[in-house]
Amino acid sequence: MNTESLSSMALLIAFFVYLTGFIVFVLAILGKKWTRNRTEEEATAHVKRWGWAGYIISVIGFIAHLVFFFARWVEAGHIPTSNLFEFMTFLGMMIVLAFLIVYLIYKSPVLGVFALPIGFIIIAYASVFPSEIQPLVPSLKSYWLSIHVTFAAGGDAFFAVAFAAGLMHLLRTINFKGTSKGEKREQRGVEFTLFVIIMLTAFIALTFTFNASGYKAKFSAEETIQDQVQTVESIYVLPPVIGPHGGKMLEMQPFLGMEKPLIEAPSWMKGANAGRKLNTVAWSAVVGLLLYGVLRLLVRKPLSASLAPLLNGMDPEDLDEISYRAIAIGYPIFTLGALVFAMIWAQEAWGRFWSWDPKEVWALITWLFYAVVLHFRLSKGWIGKRSSWLAVIGFIVVMFTLVGVNLVIAGLHSYAGV
Repeated sequence: MNTESLSSMALLIAFFVYLTGFIVFVLAILGKKWTRNRTEEEATAHVKRWGWAGYIISVIGFIAHLVFFFARWVEAGHIPTSNLFEFMTFLGMMIVLAFLIVYLIYKSPVLGVFALPIGFIIIAYASVFPSEIQPLVPSLKSYWLSIHVTFAAGGDAFFAVAFAAGLMHLLRTINFKGTSKGEKREQRGVEFTLFVIIMLTAFIALTFTFNASGYKAKFSAEETIQDQVQTVESIYVLPPVIGPHGGKMLEMQPFLGMEKPLIEAPSWMKGANAGRKLNTVAWSAVVGLLLYGVLRLLVRKPLSASLAPLLNGMDPEDLDEISYRAIAIGYPIFTLGALVFAMIWAQEAWGRFWSWDPKEVWALITWLFYAVVLHFRLSKGWIGKRSSWLAVIGFIVVMFTLVGVNLVIAGLHSYAGV
């Protein structure tokens, strides 16, 4: 077996082992509720035993993930973090590592129910992008690549754990039976957060499904690049309900009787790929709504209200502490990786420490946001719900910096979106 096959198999194994670990953590929590005839000591022992089983399984998955990482490193000849597929798989690995570290401190199986899925969802999302090994562009041929990316992803990983703990704290403390304006606003906020997660899951499932079926549609459209009008091709993986504005159809497989796009992207959305991006968002939103609706019908109440009972045994202060500690650990790591080391590398690669590139700007926004979080926590006494909301919003900023900037905004870091 060559290293390429080994890396692919190891990543697949890691994904399914993480999924198994998640299921075991769920059984650890639900098992306590299913065994009503047990004493409190027996129920606690059950949670502890299954919790450690889930942890060991997660460690096995992490080892398989390490095999993927180093096998791909050998195959590529450089650290595998040079495009979105490689970086997102690496981020997923770092999120699991951060979870394993935090679990050893707090030993809470519920954390595995919320944190571990972030890791394997990130891995599934990575599989959406081309996985072929690509040669490094000249600006990436530096030892600073491994230093910068490792520390930046490490910081992001702890922010992900903080997000999971913050969301858990909100589910634990929000009064889902309350009827006041403030309580209703909190309920809608948490429910919307869950919907965004479902929509991302729908996007991953859609892309997997249509990729597996070999679906493809291709259009050409004019785009202004460096003040020159060029004809650019746009390839759709999802059926083009929305086509590029003024685009010419080159190839399209019929889908449910649809042989051409139903509508065009608005004229103000510039770029040959603007229609494809809008089409992807539309598909994800519609299927996400359908999936959300099905889940609501199954549980017959808001999803957040149905998840809240899982956390009844958790101390809200512990959850708040986990979220804060994860940010406190991740912030200095992120500062080194995303700012200090990145600026040193920028000086070496481009001859300047700062260029106001969109990725740099959003990394700075992320850094400033978490600086504000820590400031409010330490000097203003923002604990509990306020701190948890900031942890949730902060990770949304992180994900936009990692994904949205690469795919939507062109800049010096655009190579990462290839």
